[in-house]
Amino acid sequence: MANNAMIGLFAGLLLALAAITGGFGGFVFAVVLGAIGLALGLQRDGVIDLGALLRSRNRG
Repeated sequence: MANNAMIGLFAGLLLALAAITGGFGGFVFAVVLGAIGLALGLQRDGVIDLGALLRSRNRG
């Protein structure tokens, strides 16, 4: 059974494939969207807290 992190990673990669036109730029775009999907999946699993990370950046 896949956890939320894996589902998020695959969702990001599938969205990237739908938006890609090809080439190295498309590859980088796919990796970035996959990383965003992975981060959102890890947030749902409770492994990381993106809210705390974003709040700490605003304290600056």
